[in-house]
Amino acid sequence: MEHKKRAYSETLETEEGELVVEGPVPPETLERYPFHPGLVAFRPSEDQREAIIGISRLPEGRIVIVRTEDTIVGYATYLYPDPMEHWSKAQMDNLLELGAIEVAAPYRKYGAAKTLLRVSFRDPSMENYIVISTEYYWHWDLRGTGLTVWQYRDVMEKVMGSAGLEWFATDDPEITAHPANCLMARIGQNVSTASIEKFDALRFRNRYLY
Repeated sequence: MEHKKRAYSETLETEEGELVVEGPVPPETLERYPFHPGLVAFRPSEDQREAIIGISRLPEGRIVIVRTEDTIVGYATYLYPDPMEHWSKAQMDNLLELGAIEVAAPYRKYGAAKTLLRVSFRDPSMENYIVISTEYYWHWDLRGTGLTVWQYRDVMEKVMGSAGLEWFATDDPEITAHPANCLMARIGQNVSTASIEKFDALRFRNRYLY
């Protein structure tokens, strides 16, 4: 599959100055800016920066960022599911995972997360993909936000829903391990019926139970 990428950008006017939301960005752009020290949801910010530069070099990899004039303060990543994950077993070349979306705490109030998603899906090529997002409560910043698990889940559903991602049932054990976890997905307009059926089969390991 040819992974066509067309970059888009939007500017958010804030009391902290302009925030530029742009992508997919090439490795050279990511190498130009440091990461905000608050981007630590998955690993230390510098380690995450290196991981994201690596993703941007993948044929299918897409990185959309939020930045100030000199610092990356948020990002979203899109790539094939990890080979060790269940979601890679179908070997679908048109299935991408929204692997991570994170915005540093001081910038969350400006709608940066929704803008990341909006910019991500402005590229018409995204209509060729099924994009999944596996939501696990243990990745959520409950302490920093002061939200309960269910309040955070509601926020995540609204943010993801703003870009057309919807809740999908699954019996994947990692997701069913906690009732707040969920699978969300967006099926592009150009995705074939055969691919949708393959995705449906992937969602259920024990189809006879449903």
